[in-house]
Amino acid sequence: MYILICNLAVVDIMFSSTCSTTMISVLLAEIKTVSYYSCISRTYFYHLGDFTECMALTLMAIDRLIAIRLPLRYHSIVTNSRTFLFISLTWLAGFAVIGFVISIVDSVPYCQPVIKYVFCEYASMIRAACVNPEPYFFIPVMISLWPTCGQFPFIMCTYAVLAYSVTKLSNNSSKKQMINTCLSHLIVLLSFYAPKLVSGILTRIGVVLNLTDRNAILIVASLVSPLINPAVYCTRTKEIRTRLADVFLRKQIVPNNF
Repeated sequence: MYILICNLAVVDIMFSSTCSTTMISVLLAEIKTVSYYSCISRTYFYHLGDFTECMALTLMAIDRLIAIRLPLRYHSIVTNSRTFLFISLTWLAGFAVIGFVISIVDSVPYCQPVIKYVFCEYASMIRAACVNPEPYFFIPVMISLWPTCGQFPFIMCTYAVLAYSVTKLSNNSSKKQMINTCLSHLIVLLSFYAPKLVSGILTRIGVVLNLTDRNAILIVASLVSPLINPAVYCTRTKEIRTRLADVFLRKQIVPNNF
């Protein structure tokens, strides 16, 4: 569990820092220019963070499901080596998939590029190119459908299984502990997927979003989840909460006088 939380923390740092630095420059410092290679590298790491965040949440859902459904076999199934292996596979898949997407961005010509959004990402760079942007959105849309139509329903199915497990418990304290555990994960999950689902639903029903609306959704989707995740896992995990209390509320030890 701690390895998965550490992986999520690394993903959150990469995901939020790659876009927040540009947003600070544009919105606060009013620096309206960014170099091409800086922009394309930030686009790469932004979408890599988005992809690996989805995979990290899925791994945590599987870990939680095994821990609750198969508690006696948990330590034999979820070993450190297997956890590192699956985390490495998600990162390798992210490097490959996002690398292919960024190669599309790098192959298009740019005449007078003006990025409409407040940070560098795929849609803003394609719309800034001297090409018809519509054909270039097919592959990224297909890739983005996997988290929303594949991983998100799978994670919600794990919650359905866990809810069924809660109804089978006779001990009220065990029920309360399981509900509290699932609630923290549900908060993290919804904070990440809710903006994506709202944007997708509004687009599908024909609602036209202006530039301000799109920027607002992008900012919420990029910054809210990395802000919520540390607070949730630090306050909901007893060992981390105790360790933080020892660090920030450390008591002075006075030696005895002999």
